[in-house]
Amino acid sequence: MPKVLREKSIHQQRAVKEQQVFRQGVHFNKDFGQHILKNPLIIQGIIEKAAVRPTDVILEVGPGTGNMTVKMLEKAKRVIACEIDPRMVAELQKRVMGTPMQQKLEILIGDVIKSEFPFFDLCIANVPYQISSPLVFKLLLHRPIFRCAVLMFQKEFADRLVAKPGDKDYSRLSVNTQLLARVDMLMKVGKNNFRPPPKVDSCVVRIEPRNPQPKINYQEWDGMTRILFVRKNKSLSAAFKQTAVLMTIKKNYLAHCSINKIPLPDNFNIKEKVDDVLEKYNIAEMRARTMDVDDFIKVLAAFNSEGIHFI
Repeated sequence: MPKVLREKSIHQQRAVKEQQVFRQGVHFNKDFGQHILKNPLIIQGIIEKAAVRPTDVILEVGPGTGNMTVKMLEKAKRVIACEIDPRMVAELQKRVMGTPMQQKLEILIGDVIKSEFPFFDLCIANVPYQISSPLVFKLLLHRPIFRCAVLMFQKEFADRLVAKPGDKDYSRLSVNTQLLARVDMLMKVGKNNFRPPPKVDSCVVRIEPRNPQPKINYQEWDGMTRILFVRKNKSLSAAFKQTAVLMTIKKNYLAHCSINKIPLPDNFNIKEKVDDVLEKYNIAEMRARTMDVDDFIKVLAAFNSEGIHFI
């Protein structure tokens, strides 16, 4: 095809798309990761997987034009929709206005990551990709504990959430999430089920918080896994040889000794102290890429019992 005709064809395609968006009355904002789920069968499947009860309060993040919101309103006691884009808020309000659903819908306008969560039983959302990780951990650290979350993520992120020890996708995200929750992959969703289509496929994941939660200082746990996954294929002995790591550990250990009035020898060496812990608890040859949650708990407990902390 000649260049002039090819460019004309591209312009015509763009014009058709723009006209479709104009008729719908919504221009989607890529900065907010707006990809509206349009397939009603997938929407129905997500709601069924969440096992919504008539007494449930549902938190929805990024409702968009409300395709999933209105279906949840039919099943639940109330839906609290968190939306950052005022234009989408207007679309959602328009959609339920004058219907019985209007009284059951509450809309919170603003950045959900910076906002206080209200009480809710379930979280169901097609998650904007930019907030995937902070949203997961905001949910898991939220109190009181909710029943479960059924969330749509980009496939790559979902694969990391559910990865097991030894998998290529196993990461700090995997173990930090699985410490606090049971995570299951529910379904794959192709890119053509969205408007406009994203560049990658998506997956729906179910996250069920562990109840009761493990009695672990999560800030310290996160600090330890951050160190170990920098070199996840190396042994713990190698991971704890890094100068910056040893300096941080030494600073924390000296603070611990000062608070607890523990005397230190003049020739104190933090590397020797760390090596002693690794050998004493038989953990020196463990590797982060093959360690499960219980292994990480064992390592944290070993260091803590010897006065070494990771905050």
